[in-house]
Amino acid sequence: MRPTQATDHHEAGAPPAFRLVALARSPVRVRSGGPRGSDGSHGSCESDAARSGPSADRPEPDRCGGPDGFAGVRAADRDVRAAVSRVLDQELAERLERSRAVDPVFADDLALRVAHFTQRGGKRVRSQLLWWAMRACGGGDDTSALAALRLGAAVELLQTCALVQDDVMDRSTRRRGRPALHADIGAQYGAAVAPDRAGRFGEAAAVLAGDLALAWADDLVAGTALPAGTGHLVRRLWGDLRTEMVAGQYLDLQGQITGSRSLSRALRSACLKSALYSVERPLALGAALAGADGATTGALCSAGRRIGMAFQLRDDVGDVFSDDEGTGRPAGGDIREGKSTCLTALARARAEAAGDRLALTVLDRALGKHDLSPAGLEEVRDILRRTGALATVEAKAGRLVAQGLRRFDAVPLDPAGAGPLRELLVAAAGGTPAGSAARPEGTPATRPAGRPEATPATRPAGRPEATPATPPAGRFEGTPATRPAARAQGSPANGATAGPHPSTANAPAGRPHASPPGGPTASPATGPATRVTAPAPAPAPAPAPAPQHDTPLSLFASHSEDSRA
Repeated sequence: MRPTQATDHHEAGAPPAFRLVALARSPVRVRSGGPRGSDGSHGSCESDAARSGPSADRPEPDRCGGPDGFAGVRAADRDVRAAVSRVLDQELAERLERSRAVDPVFADDLALRVAHFTQRGGKRVRSQLLWWAMRACGGGDDTSALAALRLGAAVELLQTCALVQDDVMDRSTRRRGRPALHADIGAQYGAAVAPDRAGRFGEAAAVLAGDLALAWADDLVAGTALPAGTGHLVRRLWGDLRTEMVAGQYLDLQGQITGSRSLSRALRSACLKSALYSVERPLALGAALAGADGATTGALCSAGRRIGMAFQLRDDVGDVFSDDEGTGRPAGGDIREGKSTCLTALARARAEAAGDRLALTVLDRALGKHDLSPAGLEEVRDILRRTGALATVEAKAGRLVAQGLRRFDAVPLDPAGAGPLRELLVAAAGGTPAGSAARPEGTPATRPAGRPEATPATRPAGRPEATPATPPAGRFEGTPATRPAARAQGSPANGATAGPHPSTANAPAGRPHASPPGGPTASPATGPATRVTAPAPAPAPAPAPAPQHDTPLSLFASHSEDSRA
């Protein structure tokens, strides 16, 4: 970690006051007064400098430059992971200084471990998705770019919280090829106390470490200067992201204690933990920072949810069939913890439908058996193959990626970010979708089928928004398709959920839409020939209802249908 030159130190011997403190190197100054945007967000760093000029507590302004590790938009484009890591290095160095001022033992035992865990990181897929969504939606000024990197760093800290506490819940002793945090800190004190006490101490300390990472993530978001008009939406998305992460983890735990083997519950947990948390919400945050309209954000979220579900399906397969060296975690962890994943729930449904008592016996005996042997795990693998669950889940993941990419390709996006974002989505889901052909070289990533070559990727002012293509919702192979009922103009194209999607809550009412690619051509005067023209807006129209998105079961068939597949 690079050392910091921060000059804001607490006086020796005095505990720090519980108040917001603006460090000299911090990009945002929290002030008691001064102008803010109408939504409560801070103005840009340039406007702050222009309003007040240099002062004794604020040096000559270059807040959008080096002090935050921000080397500019083009440099971040070249290596997003490195750009996010630079922001993390800067922020974590300052957090460690503050922690050391609170207590040196706390700083060395806990805060330093949180920092090292976060800095080692993984692929930083979530923060990259956030960045490239911002770029694909037209963002690129210094304020939105720095905000994207800081929010990306916050997402990485949130991921630290999730993983550290997940290892405690799953009793996993290794993470990324190293001792898990609770095992590491427990071993530090293991020589002085009984093993069970050391283990319990390590688990309790890891819970606190996760809380600390979450607090630091919230600090990063709260201290980020946001583009004008985006503060309310960004804060709402951030709150939803945190809540959905916890909800998905709780469903995992609740399924284990109740012995639930329901496919619908497994799908719901997968949607919350992966489709939303890992893909859709980062995309929505990036789109919000760029000021994307409701149609663009909704289409990106719809694509992201499908690709996120595909990621979780492939992750379920990898947990059972990958080796320790390839993943950095023991194979079969979900089986030993008794988690009802889509893979095992489908295998059980198939076995029940076929009256396969041997398969049911193997699954019942293995799920939740913490000391499951390699031979026992191999028996489970055989059942997953024999019932066809493995092949079905792998095929389903491929189709979900293909559906997600079709929706993505129908959205007019800025080519500066569209191509890298598409490639990242494919990589995040685990590779090329089944049955998809490579895009011809030189073809813009965002030109829908049938769109003229010369049409620019970015939508000119006043041009109708493109409605994303709506292929049928995905389902497990062999299950009957569900035909959606007719819907009125403005209704969601993707299958409704019970509530609105927060990322598009501010979509303007009554905006015209073009037909999906390959459909009738929209006329500015009359609208599409096959669609009813939207009524004229009232003198004081209420905000349009947010587009609604797919529930997990609109992407998949029901438990009983899958048992017949």
